[in-house]
Amino acid sequence: MNNTTNTRTAWERQLLVRDKNRPTIRDYLPMVFEDFYELHGDRGVGDDGAILGGIGRLDGRPVTIIAEVKGRNIAENKASNFAMPHPEGYRKALRLAKQAEKFHRPVICFIDTPGAFCGIEAEKRGQGEAIARNLAEFMSLRTPIISVVLGEGGSGGALALGVCDALAMLENALYSVISPRGAASILWKDASREQEACEVLRITAEDMMELGVAEDIISESDTGMINDLDKISENLKSYLVRITKEKTQKDIDVLLKERYTKFRKIGVFTETC
Repeated sequence: MNNTTNTRTAWERQLLVRDKNRPTIRDYLPMVFEDFYELHGDRGVGDDGAILGGIGRLDGRPVTIIAEVKGRNIAENKASNFAMPHPEGYRKALRLAKQAEKFHRPVICFIDTPGAFCGIEAEKRGQGEAIARNLAEFMSLRTPIISVVLGEGGSGGALALGVCDALAMLENALYSVISPRGAASILWKDASREQEACEVLRITAEDMMELGVAEDIISESDTGMINDLDKISENLKSYLVRITKEKTQKDIDVLLKERYTKFRKIGVFTETC
């Protein structure tokens, strides 16, 4: 848990998490896990570079790792489709989650995407269905699920890996139903008001804690950049070891009930006649 006060605005955090020097999952993997072995493909269409998945060890415990991939240069971003998954990426994630359930491995998801890819081919291959199926299947998956927002958590593209028993956010991360630019375009018909939208959407880690969406904030460092990778990785690993041990000690039926309750209590609405 982060006990310090982060004075950055939501807009400043958005600029930070989109900076090319921000650590990505490929930086964290060797620092947090041992013996990682990557697995590929959805057994239907192909492999999606926007979602990385495989098996590794967390402090000696076998776990399944599913992560959205950001690049640091144009070649890496092209290979990962700028962290915007296709439906086959979400189907690969579900395949690996089901495998983890079979072998009683905890699932650890890392969220870092502006949103799912919205191209015509992705829609033809069932983008909405793939995301919806993940939401439904993850809700009843009989193994612990831990999710961490590393940078951006945008729309359904993020939520497809966000149905979990515990959600944590790095202190500068953002989690939102829509990108600030998209919100500005819809609300005000003016994408140039992106910065204004970023501040009113309430998408920071502190906002998510207050709204009951997230349970923990993981401390970063002074910069939140690659030069502080060691410190951020240490904090990230410490959190994952603690929360994974806590969730695996619970009876699975109790865990599933708590998972369901966690999502039912999010949000407030009023009925009027």
